[in-house]
Amino acid sequence: MMSQLQDWNRRALDELGLDPGTLDQALVLDLARDVAHGVARPAAPLSTYLLGVAVGRGADPAEAAARLVTLAESWPGRETRS
Repeated sequence: MMSQLQDWNRRALDELGLDPGTLDQALVLDLARDVAHGVARPAAPLSTYLLGVAVGRGADPAEAAARLVTLAESWPGRETRS
């Protein structure tokens, strides 16, 4: 699976004309996981998109992701979700 994911990422970056160094795969996947578990599954792709918008506007990726993870961790009802 990781090989397929790596291949996809490489091709997607190429298709969009992006430098491979612009993708921190672990950061994005960790954010998606934390939001999916802390808020709701549909919030995961939306949050990663918002991370991309924020980074495109100059935000530090790790800092922006950390802010979203903190928000997800404090989300009401988090303790009752599995």
